[in-house]
Amino acid sequence: MNVKVRNFYYLIAGVLAMLFAVTHAWNGQSAVLPTLDVRAISMDTRTVFTYVWHIITAENLIFGIAFIFMSLQSERSGIRFAAWMIVSILIFRLLVIVGVTAFHDLSALTDTLIDSIAIAIYVALILFGTRMKRKQDRDQSPL
Repeated sequence: MNVKVRNFYYLIAGVLAMLFAVTHAWNGQSAVLPTLDVRAISMDTRTVFTYVWHIITAENLIFGIAFIFMSLQSERSGIRFAAWMIVSILIFRLLVIVGVTAFHDLSALTDTLIDSIAIAIYVALILFGTRMKRKQDRDQSPL
């Protein structure tokens, strides 16, 4: 079996996304979700919050698998479209994080800095990956 990485930006983005999935699940289970175990919050609310938290974990895992798979593909057009769709989701995710935080507590925006930087780096890697040309196209380029 001959597996060749054709887009290292997508490979790195995929590994990062899987790392984000693991850290998101771990942070949720160890720090965030246990705070919901108070009697003032109904079980329905705790359940919804828990599955919403883990939707993001699953999304990150799926993005990671997709980018690792995409890094091995030679066909570019469909992959580029998928990459742009994921970039759109990530940008809107960041807008929701920053917007909701600013709406509820403007002073808490500094708490979103690490997430914002991580998403910006992730998006940049994906965008660099969409700019890569096939080796055949580079060989025919006059530069």
